[in-house]
Amino acid sequence: MADGLQTVKNWILERHPERDDIAPDLDLIENRLIDSLSFVEFVFLLEQESGTAIQMETLEVESIRTLGAIGRHFFTTRVEVQA
Repeated sequence: MADGLQTVKNWILERHPERDDIAPDLDLIENRLIDSLSFVEFVFLLEQESGTAIQMETLEVESIRTLGAIGRHFFTTRVEVQA
């Protein structure tokens, strides 16, 4: 797991001490691990850790629904393939 993604996971776990872990495919929104009160802080953390500016008006909820999706959308290194 990328360091930034681990930081995001730790941030969520700190706010939910009843949890020991979060599965990569657990729906964070449906399970209320990210709610409307923590959403802005969560997006700010995600921006800081990934180095990606996030435009709220174009943010697709599917890209932040699970840790797996967050990893794919914000922490995967994109390598250009040269022919």
